[in-house]
Amino acid sequence: MSTTQTASGEPAVSSRSSIAASAGVGVLTAAISYLVTYLLIGTEVRERFGDGVADWRGAAWYFYEAHMVDVELTGQVGSVGGTDTLDLIARTGGAADLLYVVVPLALIAAGAGLAVRLGASELGDAITIGLPVMIGYSAVLSVGAVAAKSTTEVSAFGIEATRTVAPALVPAVLLGGVIYPLVFATLGAAIATVLASR
Repeated sequence: MSTTQTASGEPAVSSRSSIAASAGVGVLTAAISYLVTYLLIGTEVRERFGDGVADWRGAAWYFYEAHMVDVELTGQVGSVGGTDTLDLIARTGGAADLLYVVVPLALIAAGAGLAVRLGASELGDAITIGLPVMIGYSAVLSVGAVAAKSTTEVSAFGIEATRTVAPALVPAVLLGGVIYPLVFATLGAAIATVLASR
């Protein structure tokens, strides 16, 4: 990757600062993708869950589903329990379907923007851009998967019942946090690099 030179011939952007900047872009991209998700389906979340679930948490469940991560509903009454998968986006339809496009496009744009900003000149540079984006993005999705967990407990007549709704943690980290940014941010950087070399 070419780096910008100062008047004294020193690199203007060090390797460490470009990695930190790329990781920061990963964090920012995750935040923007979540915000767009919230804006697209905030009303649906309020209609579907009412006051029982905070709007931000319901929007997070849609956000994880947009990464192909299952949101699981686990219930237990006494010693009997089971797990089911919510299918929020498919049941909602309409604007919610756009979420499958929003997340990849945001990551492609992030990768392309970084490639231009950092002066990527070879396809191999795309990987060095996508990897640090993944670091920041996966940090947000890992913390978010834990924060998006909702547990309700009820007790009646000596019988306890619990209901938990949360993104599946391992897929949230690996699929949403690692694979998505590696594929799409790298793709965006590669596209920008090819276009710049023409």
